[in-house]
Amino acid sequence: MFLYRIDGELSLKLSELKDAERVFELTNQSRECLREWLPWLDSTTKLDDTKEYIKMSLKGFAENKMMNTVIIFKGQIVGVASYNIINHSNKTVQIGYWLGEEYQGNGIMTKVVKALTEYALNYLKLNKVEIRVAVDNKKSRRIPERLGFVNEGCIRQSEWLYDHYVDHVVYGMLAQDWK
Repeated sequence: MFLYRIDGELSLKLSELKDAERVFELTNQSRECLREWLPWLDSTTKLDDTKEYIKMSLKGFAENKMMNTVIIFKGQIVGVASYNIINHSNKTVQIGYWLGEEYQGNGIMTKVVKALTEYALNYLKLNKVEIRVAVDNKKSRRIPERLGFVNEGCIRQSEWLYDHYVDHVVYGMLAQDWK
């Protein structure tokens, strides 16, 4: 099982079925906040939806195509961070993340994204980490910017978000540029 300790209070652990209840509870507690930027909230309405997502994630992990982790802060699951797509032929990975509303604004996600970037570039020996964020999602955009990712451009109408399209900014970090 994957477990990555970031510091004394914060770690990442591969999502397991036993985590589904807490992840679903956290999703419900933060539903309105998360719905502003994440397209899957309306299709995650019961515990079984979260269980199915975790099963799919475990299959993707076994196939070396993705890695979905829960963020553990002070012994409690507070969010999710993932390698949504691992492309071994191009040596790239795309990171996605969300944090429960009550845990936002404390630097947790910046530490998590930094750890995932380090792991991808130094351990997995990938060449590039990408993060795609809705243009108007200022809080999420600050994370890659704080870590020195390069704004590589905008993908217009990149994602359908319930009743409208949103443009995405693509941030990239190359192995040669990582500190």
